[in-house]
Amino acid sequence: MNLARASSLIAAGTLVSRMTGLVRTIVLVAAISSVGASADAFYVANQLPNTVLTLISTGLLTGVIVPRVVAVSAQADGGRIFLPKLITAGAAILLLTTAVAIAIAPALVAVMASGYDGATRELTIAFAYWCLPQIFFYGMFALIGESLNARRMFTPYAWAPVVNNIVSIAGFGLFIVLFGFHRTEVGWWTPSSIALVGGTATLGIVAQTVVLAVAWRRSGIPLRPDFRWRGVGFGSMGSLATWTFGMVVVTLLAGLVQVNVMSAASGENASVAVWGNAWLIYMVPYSLIVLSIGTPYFTRIAEHAAAGRGEDVRADISAAIRILGLFVVISAGALIAAAAPASRIFTSSAGDALLAAPVLIAFLVGLVPMAVLFIIQRTFYAYGDTRTPFFFTLAQGALVVVLTLVAVTVPKEFLTATVASVQTLCGILELLLATWLLRRKIGPLGIRKAVSSLALFIGAAIPAALAGWGIYLWSGAEQGWMLDNLLLGAAGTALICSVAGAIYLGILAALRTPELTSAITLVRARFGRR
Repeated sequence: MNLARASSLIAAGTLVSRMTGLVRTIVLVAAISSVGASADAFYVANQLPNTVLTLISTGLLTGVIVPRVVAVSAQADGGRIFLPKLITAGAAILLLTTAVAIAIAPALVAVMASGYDGATRELTIAFAYWCLPQIFFYGMFALIGESLNARRMFTPYAWAPVVNNIVSIAGFGLFIVLFGFHRTEVGWWTPSSIALVGGTATLGIVAQTVVLAVAWRRSGIPLRPDFRWRGVGFGSMGSLATWTFGMVVVTLLAGLVQVNVMSAASGENASVAVWGNAWLIYMVPYSLIVLSIGTPYFTRIAEHAAAGRGEDVRADISAAIRILGLFVVISAGALIAAAAPASRIFTSSAGDALLAAPVLIAFLVGLVPMAVLFIIQRTFYAYGDTRTPFFFTLAQGALVVVLTLVAVTVPKEFLTATVASVQTLCGILELLLATWLLRRKIGPLGIRKAVSSLALFIGAAIPAALAGWGIYLWSGAEQGWMLDNLLLGAAGTALICSVAGAIYLGILAALRTPELTSAITLVRARFGRR
C-alpha cells in the first residue's frame, strides 16, 4: 500500500473517529458539565487508564515493538511464530498491571489529585474502580493495532474507535434520559449513576478492542495464547524497553504534577476537565493529520533504517515534515482564531467557553513543533534507539515539573492556561534538543528545505488566521452569536476555519507551492483516483 493511499485510509477513519468523539464529549458535557468538581472527578479517574495508553503507545510500542514487528514481518514466516508470543506476553503484563492498579485505586487518586476535598476524592475513587479495567483493553488495543500498522494494515486501528464512541454516546445519552442534564453536585451521585458513567466509558474501550481482535484474523497470524517465550528475542527487546520505562516514569511524574497543580482551580475555574476537553480539540488535527500521515511515514522510515538506506531515511524525514506542515500550520492558525467558539462546543455556557479558550490556544501554539517532534522521535525508534529519547524526554519532563510548580503562584483563573503554556514551551525546547541529537546520530538531516517550507506555510497562515479572527469579531466576539450555544459554536468554528483555509490555499496556489501538489495527491487518493 503506497503512502498516499495508506494516509487517506487512516485519515478517513480518524476523521470519523474524531467527529464521533466530539459528539461523545458533547453528550458527556451535557450530562456532567465541564467546569465543576463532578466533571473534574470523572476526568481524573478516566485519565488514569488513558495515561497508561499514551505511555504504552508512544513509548513501548512505537519505540520497541513496531520496529521489531516490521523486521519479523519481512521474514519467511511473516511473523507467525513471533507475534502470538508477543501478544501473549503483552496480555499477561497488562493483566497484572490492571490488577495492581485496581488494588491501589485510592492511592492512585490521592497521588493524581491530592488537592481534592473528601467528597470529591471519594467520587473520584468510585469512578476509578469502574475506569481502571480499561488499562488491559487499552493496552491490548494499542498492541494489536500497532502490530497491524507495522504490517501495513492501517485501516482497523483507525476505524475501531468509532465503535467506542457510538457505545459511549448511547451510554451517556441514557444517563441524561435517566438522571437529567448537568449533574455537577458532588453529593448527588449514587452507585447506579456512577456505574452508568464509568461503566459506559469502559464498555466502549472493550468494544473497540474486540473489533481489532476480529480484524486481526485477516492478518493470517493465529491469535492464540503462546507462552513459549524462550529464544524469540524478548531479552533484546527488554533492554530497549528499559529506557522506554524510564520515559514512562518521567512523563507520568510530570503529568502528576500538572494534574495536582490544576486541581487547585477545580470548582469555579478552568481545571482538569477543561484541560482534557481542550486537549481533545487539539488532538483532532493532530490525529487527523500527524498520525494519519506520519504513521505510514514511520513504517517506511523503519524499513529504510533496517535496510541501512540512510539517504532514503533523510528524504523521508524532510518529505514527512513538509507534508505535515502544510496541513498542520493552517489547522493551528484557524483554530486559534476560532478558539472561543470551538471551546463553546464543549462547555455549558459562554462564560465557561471564555475560560477554556486560553487553554486551547496554549496547546495549539505547540501543534507544529509537536508534528515535527513526532517524526524526529520516531526516527530514533526506527534505528532501535530508545536511550536517546529517554534523555531528551527527561530534560523536557524536568523542565515541565519545575515551571509547573512555579505556576502555582498564578491566580486560579489563569492557572490551567499557564500549565498548558508550560507544556507547549517545554515541547518546543524538547524538539530543538531532539533534532540536535538526531543530527549527531545520523549526520546532517537535510531538512533545510523543510524548514523553508514551514516558514512559507506560516507566512501564508498568518493573514488567513487574521481573516478568520475578523469573522469572529464581526460576529460580536464575546457577546456574539457564536457563543450562544454549542450548535452555533460549531457553526462559527466551521465558518472561521473555512474562511481561513480558503485564503491559505489561495495564497499557496498563487505561489505555486510544490507541497500543495503532494497534498492534492493525498486527497485524490482518498477517492481512489490516480
